[in-house]
Amino acid sequence: MKQSLLPFLKENIIEAGCDEAGRGCLSGPVFAASVILPADFSHPDINDSKKLSEKKRKELRPYIEEHALAFGVGIVDEKEIDEINILNASFLAMHRAIEKLKLTPEHLIIDGNRFKPYKAIPYTTIVKGDGKYKSIAAASILAKTYRDDFMDKIAKEFPQYGWEKNKGYPTKAHKEAIEKFGITPYHRLTFNLGQKMPTLF
Repeated sequence: MKQSLLPFLKENIIEAGCDEAGRGCLSGPVFAASVILPADFSHPDINDSKKLSEKKRKELRPYIEEHALAFGVGIVDEKEIDEINILNASFLAMHRAIEKLKLTPEHLIIDGNRFKPYKAIPYTTIVKGDGKYKSIAAASILAKTYRDDFMDKIAKEFPQYGWEKNKGYPTKAHKEAIEKFGITPYHRLTFNLGQKMPTLF
């Protein structure tokens, strides 16, 4: 039986859950989402996005957006990732997602074990939080689906890499395509892609 996710870490305050998608990819931006849910939010399928099918994630996104008190999505592209490193880029994407919330959260719960403070809002990091708290799970679903949509779009521009399937992750097919065709403007140059790779732009 699936364990029920918790609604909040701290009750009776405005709490936002945050998560990112695409941190371990070789290409494309990192996306993050921040979600504030009402106390009575419920859906039997809400869970860590990695435990859901692509079809289920796409079904859940409009439900989350319709029922959330507020949500925001932040993006940091591959050029910024190369400039500030992927860890800082993940934090920045979350900051951008929080900035877009129409409500100001009084507390943040962050998936993972590290975070950079956003303004003066108190926060708590939670390892595997996307499998423990509804708002982080909802944020994981939004971040993942928005990023997947982006990767599907750029896959049409560079069909050699199979991004519609691998979403930019370092699969065998993706790495072989880099060896054969070189890199694109969407590849992260700091991700050990090989300094002598030809480029496609």
